[in-house]
Amino acid sequence: MNNFVYETPTKVYFGEDEELKVGELIKAYEPKKVLIHYGGGSAVKSGLLDRVKKSLDDQGIAHVELGGVVANPELKLVREGIALCQKEGVDFVLAVGGGSVLDSSKDIANGVANPDVDVWDFSLGKATPVKTLNKAAILTLAAAGSEMSNSCVITNQDTGEKRGYGCTANRMNFAIENPKLTYTVNPYQTACGAVDIAMHTIERYFCPGEDTYLTDAIAEAVIKSVMKAGKDCLKNPEDYVARANMMWASSLAHNGLTQCGRAFLLTVHQFEHEVSGMYPEVAHGAGLAALWCSWARYVYTANIPRWLQYAKNVWNLDIDFEHPEETVLKAIDLQEEYYKSIGMPTNLKSLGVKEESLEKLALDCSRNKTRTLIGFKPLAYDDMLAIYKMAYDA
Repeated sequence: MNNFVYETPTKVYFGEDEELKVGELIKAYEPKKVLIHYGGGSAVKSGLLDRVKKSLDDQGIAHVELGGVVANPELKLVREGIALCQKEGVDFVLAVGGGSVLDSSKDIANGVANPDVDVWDFSLGKATPVKTLNKAAILTLAAAGSEMSNSCVITNQDTGEKRGYGCTANRMNFAIENPKLTYTVNPYQTACGAVDIAMHTIERYFCPGEDTYLTDAIAEAVIKSVMKAGKDCLKNPEDYVARANMMWASSLAHNGLTQCGRAFLLTVHQFEHEVSGMYPEVAHGAGLAALWCSWARYVYTANIPRWLQYAKNVWNLDIDFEHPEETVLKAIDLQEEYYKSIGMPTNLKSLGVKEESLEKLALDCSRNKTRTLIGFKPLAYDDMLAIYKMAYDA
């Protein structure tokens, strides 16, 4: 087991009607003014935004609003949010929405607190936030895990670059998770969420590391639980038990718990960021589903024992010790069948990705052939291109 630091400072308030406490919770931070940041019209139509504002008003907390966050949160709106906060004297950011809203809120909080740094430099790795504003989230979509993670992913719409960065400044002070707020999430986005949640832990599972049987057991439970919850949510969108388990899995899958003792890089996420950066209409979870099986078939031979463990403990397969590769490939096939069963794509072509884009995707993912992604099988430009090609018409 590798050395590690495990830090999850975000306090979670989980359950029905917990969002009604938001004013009381924020008041403890003695804010001068709060930015309420949200996405499209769902927070307005559902009445959630009005309930949030009433809770703040009841506590005498001044606030301003900024909506308009899209599925792949854009740098343009982040800059608008920073300017609004500076103008209004905002010192607390409240995200009301899913992962895109949360990431946009994190970047705004970091940009306001570090006015001498161009906020895009954080995404490019040229700078790290040394300060941030206090911030919190009311989660309305179980998917990205941003409510407890240290990550933030932003798209520069002018360049087509989608970049993520991780740091302690990205941690929320607290997160409110009411599973009922996800009842109205449509089937496609529910399925995308199930893919993304599981992938946060599946990818950690296949990062280098040894003798992590406790971490592995936690990871396997998270993966199996979210795949079950995802299917149950699609059968009955108002299944509280399924929505609750999926929402909690979202937090556990991406807060660092399922990587303790192992190296860390979400490799397939790196592939997908290039796809949805170039094609913003591609939902993140759908892009992951379209890529994962091709990645898995390309890399599994680098550590067959690890993949056999996955096949046995996640997919309940009996290991064929005479033909171990057949067992691994069966597990990958089963995961592919799961994606199809919940309406997710299993190739890039079905997402509208053009074949002529594949070389550019590989160039961007490899940072113009200067970056190799870690893993049991390290992936350089030629490997990336091969995987994109496999995934195109899989």
